[in-house]
Amino acid sequence: MEVMPSAFIHDDFLLSSKAARRLYHDFAKDEPLLDYHNHLPPKDIAQNRQFKNIFEIWLEGDHYKWRAMRANGIDESLITGNAAPRDKFLAWAKTVPQTLRNPLYHWTHIELKRYFGIDELLNEKSAPAIWEQTEAMLAKPEMTTRGILKTQKVKALCTTDDPADDLAWHSQCAADEFEVGVYPTYRADKALVVHQPEIFNSWCDKLSAISGVEVKSYASLLDAMKKRHDLFHSVGGRLSDCGLNACHAAFISDAEAERIFANARAGKAATAQEQDQFASMILLHIGRMNAEKGWTMQMHLGAIRNNNSRLARQIGADVGCDSIGDWPQAEPLSKFLDRLDTENALPRTVIYNVNPTANYVFGTMAGNFADGSIAGKVQFGSGWWFLDQKEGMEWQINALSNLGLLSRFIGMLTDSRSFMSFPRHEYFRRTLCNLIGKDIESGDVPADFDLVGGMVRNICYANAKAFLGLKVQ
Repeated sequence: MEVMPSAFIHDDFLLSSKAARRLYHDFAKDEPLLDYHNHLPPKDIAQNRQFKNIFEIWLEGDHYKWRAMRANGIDESLITGNAAPRDKFLAWAKTVPQTLRNPLYHWTHIELKRYFGIDELLNEKSAPAIWEQTEAMLAKPEMTTRGILKTQKVKALCTTDDPADDLAWHSQCAADEFEVGVYPTYRADKALVVHQPEIFNSWCDKLSAISGVEVKSYASLLDAMKKRHDLFHSVGGRLSDCGLNACHAAFISDAEAERIFANARAGKAATAQEQDQFASMILLHIGRMNAEKGWTMQMHLGAIRNNNSRLARQIGADVGCDSIGDWPQAEPLSKFLDRLDTENALPRTVIYNVNPTANYVFGTMAGNFADGSIAGKVQFGSGWWFLDQKEGMEWQINALSNLGLLSRFIGMLTDSRSFMSFPRHEYFRRTLCNLIGKDIESGDVPADFDLVGGMVRNICYANAKAFLGLKVQ
């Protein structure tokens, strides 16, 4: 009879076959990390932040955990309120046993194991001792933000940044010659919100100040955005991103875009149709800039955000009140990509889907615009947000495998706001190896470990490194 490991997180966690274990341990485990999309604050890296306690590094900005705590009946004061950090951690520990079969249960214990060597399950009883143990360990030099990036084998990471950000912290990391690449990602979501003039105008004023271009017309807006795009490139940025309900593809003339811009600057909100039209033109501009410089364009599609208006007013955006949306994706995405392709201006592109019912839409769309210039030019991105868990990852991998080339997939990212989230790469790798290992065991894939293991290794790191063009030491 097989003896089961005593620890929950053990060497063969999630690996249910001999083939899966061989793929993971021989080909995936030791690959470095290229975390090309996250929401980590570059200031913390530039200043080499030393976290005082596990609340600061683990709970301070993690809306996944906040969402679970609310579902467990935890008062908001212990989530985003004014309660003491230790009390908030104890409230999270009380919640953890209730997250069984939620990916948070896996992530929690992988992270405790990898960062602190803790095998004990987190609950109300174990929490006080774990608080003390982690507090002591977080005081060590290797547990600063830069120390963590090195011990977690991160070669480079890409934060998420507004064109109006000054990028001072990225510049500081570069000036310090920090061995891990810390690069900005150009995310101009606020350039699209002409239906919200107060937000749009405040952003335009900030963009004017930072770019030195007075944003008084649609043409000058494009000029200012181009100037900032150039600056992002100068500090190593090679990716853009946008978060959209669905892609915009209602193209109009520059004169029409100028009219919508002028109205917004005068405080008149654009109609839904006008916002769609204006956003289409801004996205085209970003795509063209990306193509000119050899960047990668990311598009995160389908989430419906900030559903709870009460909490949005009370706390703000991005606090764990988001959901999967059900907007039609295929037609506008097709029109947008085709417009850029027709202009010979389609950059390398990654499209991320949050609604699993659209996986086959995204998988087939990615295959429409291959042009022989680069393998996997349009990528069906990894399972995102509500789908970056075992089942969601498997759905995405299976759809990509059936409809495209899994071998060219650029793999996983954290999409996180926590420096303890890098084991999500391990979670993905174990899931990938377990899925393919089952195929080997069933005879669906040959037991040629040079062939299959080489593919796994490339998905873990080499494909992303080759595709994204980031400077990696």
